[in-house]
Amino acid sequence: MFELDHDLAQDIVDRAMAILPCNVNVMDSQGLILGSGEPERINTRHEGAQLVLANGRIVELDGEAAKCLKGVQPGVNLPLMLDGRLIGVLGLTGDPQQLRTFGELVRMTAEMLLAQRHLQVEQQWRRQRCDDLLALLLGGSGDSTRLLDEAQQLGLKPQLARVPCLFELHSGPPAEALSAWLMSRYPDSWCVSPARESLLWCRPAGLVLDEQRLLERLQRHGWQVQRLALGQPAQSLEQLRKGYRRVRDLLAYGREVLPGERLLSLARYRLPTLLWRHRNDDALDELLEPLQRIRAKDASGQLLATLRAWCAHDGQSQACAEALGIHRNSLRYRLERIAELSEVDPQRLEGMLSLYLGLQLLPAQE
Repeated sequence: MFELDHDLAQDIVDRAMAILPCNVNVMDSQGLILGSGEPERINTRHEGAQLVLANGRIVELDGEAAKCLKGVQPGVNLPLMLDGRLIGVLGLTGDPQQLRTFGELVRMTAEMLLAQRHLQVEQQWRRQRCDDLLALLLGGSGDSTRLLDEAQQLGLKPQLARVPCLFELHSGPPAEALSAWLMSRYPDSWCVSPARESLLWCRPAGLVLDEQRLLERLQRHGWQVQRLALGQPAQSLEQLRKGYRRVRDLLAYGREVLPGERLLSLARYRLPTLLWRHRNDDALDELLEPLQRIRAKDASGQLLATLRAWCAHDGQSQACAEALGIHRNSLRYRLERIAELSEVDPQRLEGMLSLYLGLQLLPAQE
């Protein structure tokens, strides 16, 4: 429940005394002075405020009446209301007759400040609770009925299909600023920052987006996106959690194997990403060894580039030669050289498949 504090009370006092020729006090719901133009009175009890709190109405005190109460000077004491609830008292020191009009205006201003601060606190709490809920929903225990109900009440729409997208940031404004930017422009987005320089964006699956143009737009706003990993539409929270793990693997794969690629799609790199996740399995060494033998004798990188083009064109000689800008005889020579060094024939289906899989695991050369 929202309550007055010292900072807010003193802010009200300072604003009022900037335009009024009298002292101002602000008391809490117990009659304790929280803010005052007379600092020595702060944290003392104001019995005039307690009368206001007890009766819910304005209390005017002249000199004689003030003498009968503790901690009180002549003046006007007005109730401060927030959403129909009495949460404090505003006191103006001086002749009640002269302060009556001022009092109403200052009270109106003070109640506007209270409402504004209350809204800020509510919004801050909501943002924090949404962040906490998203972390739980995307964690291992995010399917409980209580969490799903609360997420629904907060407007998070947990049943909506979403696509996990993982940003890796190099420089620029922090991930929290990017989160706010994305959520303000793409309704029903979820954003969680798993690390300082990364942001998981779960965007609605129905959103049609040109990711390359998005990267360009973000760069104009100052964000240097190192790379962006795009997942597949997830129809449930469980699928979304799996999708997050996949784009995390995809980002790691791109960082090591395709450092020049800023935009990585799971639809394109699903198999390489799966292999990369198990790259420390000894059995996969058999896929890398032939390529390492090629690399040892391929200082210019020409043979590996040829092999990548060969796989990219599904072993079609004419298309591959044209892509490389060489004659088919030159292509044949290179393929024979690859077979000689690797002891795997790329012109046979099983050989090409083995070398293709190895290429997906081969880190970029330093």
